[in-house]
This record gives sequence, C-alpha cells and structure tokens, in this order.
Amino acid sequence: MTIQDILPAAGIKVIAAASSKKRMFHDIADMAESCFGMRQSVVIDALVDRESLGPTGVGHGVALPHARLPGLEQVCGLFLRVKKPLDFDSVDRQPVDLVFALFAPEDAGVIHLKALALVSRTLRDEGICAKLRANEDPSTIYTILTEASSAQAA
Repeated sequence: MTIQDILPAAGIKVIAAASSKKRMFHDIADMAESCFGMRQSVVIDALVDRESLGPTGVGHGVALPHARLPGLEQVCGLFLRVKKPLDFDSVDRQPVDLVFALFAPEDAGVIHLKALALVSRTLRDEGICAKLRANEDPSTIYTILTEASSAQAA
C-alpha cells in the first residue's frame, strides 16, 4: 500500500486557518463529501467520536484524525495544510499545521492499521514535513506525499 492508493490528487487542500478542531472536522467533512460522496454529518460525528477516545494530534505539528465509516469499500484519505497552526490537543501540546485524515470501512481490520502506520511513518520524516510546510500548491504537496510513500515502499 502507498499513499497514492488512499489519497486522491483532489484530496489535498491548503487553508489559511481553522478556528478550532471542530471547525477542522467540518473542513475535512466538506472535502470528504466532494472527493468521496460521504455525508458531512456522518464524517463529523465519526471524527468527534474517535477523538473522544484520545487525541489524534501525534506531535511535531501533525494530526492524524481517523474514523471507520459505514458504506465505505476501501480506506481513503485527505490531506490539509493549515497556514496558521491550531490547537489539536496534541500529545506534545504543539499546534498542528499538517492534517492527514483517514477513513476506513467499519470492518476494515488490519488494512486500516496499515494505512495509519504508512501515513504516520511518512509524516514522522522531518524532511518531508519541511517540504510540505514550504509548499502551498496542492499538486506539489501531492507529489511530495506520494513520492515519499513510494520511496519508503521500495
């Protein structure tokens, strides 16, 4: 599995700011609806429910919100770069500016965990994160993410 398998080129957005984690979930839900046809309310509820189990801000300015959704047939993802970092209750208490949201079928099993591990590994790389933060063009960001994933798989 590579990031290209789960992240469509249209699934990348650079936004100026989000006023809160909840507002970020609304932005993610808007994208999920336009990219994958998901219902916004279902996405928001699933992300909020998952977040209530523990924060998905993994540190170093990165958040990996994720949820299992009914009706999905495969794991899919979205990426947002936020120009003005926001509080995400991260484990290191640092604000977040790189957000990779993952959605999996309710019965995804291990494939969901593999996708989460792939994204986590990719965004743990300081060089990749620096490149992502230095770019605002969604197609460039897509290239950075997919080339990084391909290089790791090789």
